[in-house]
Amino acid sequence: MPLSSEDLERIAAVTLQHYDQSAEAFWEGTRDHDVSQNIAALLGHIEAAPPYAILDFGCGPGRDLKAFSRLGHVATGLEGSGRFAAMARAHSGCEVLQQDFLKLDLPAGRFDGVFANASLFHVPTQELARVLGELHAALKPGGVLFSSNPRGNGEEGWNGARYGSFLDLEAWRRYLAAAGFSELTHYYRPPGKPIEQQPWLASVWRKPVA
Repeated sequence: MPLSSEDLERIAAVTLQHYDQSAEAFWEGTRDHDVSQNIAALLGHIEAAPPYAILDFGCGPGRDLKAFSRLGHVATGLEGSGRFAAMARAHSGCEVLQQDFLKLDLPAGRFDGVFANASLFHVPTQELARVLGELHAALKPGGVLFSSNPRGNGEEGWNGARYGSFLDLEAWRRYLAAAGFSELTHYYRPPGKPIEQQPWLASVWRKPVA
């Protein structure tokens, strides 16, 4: 059964309330996570001249915004949680847009790269094509989208106070191709583990130049 507009409002509100209420604990638990492999995967595929304009989609408290800035790039955060957005501005000094993932208002053709690390899985699959299309439009021609999501076999719904969808590679490929992206590479995380111990699917995609 399709999700109603009221369902979507509740999904966003309850999930964001969870992050607002657990912001400090989330920061303490994730501030030292090493996602350098993911940052390198995005930056290594951008073909523009640096510094790059990067959108950190679902930037949380700002850990990766600061990393992009330290590398000399112009990073902009996007975050639905008001508490996270405030923390990210304070921690990184970067511009942070406070926007619900389901109600995006992004400038067209502004970004060389979009870094969606552990964020797009919160978008209900019913809305995923639209959201990916909006990210596609926000990229410059030739721009690059990185995503990392917990993988699964099409499960979707509530996990406590958070909503998520858990797709395998083939399903993810269908959504990204339909949105106009071309696949560059994919891998599973964390590195150096057998596949059954790699719950994260990372992938890199390009918006064609023409």
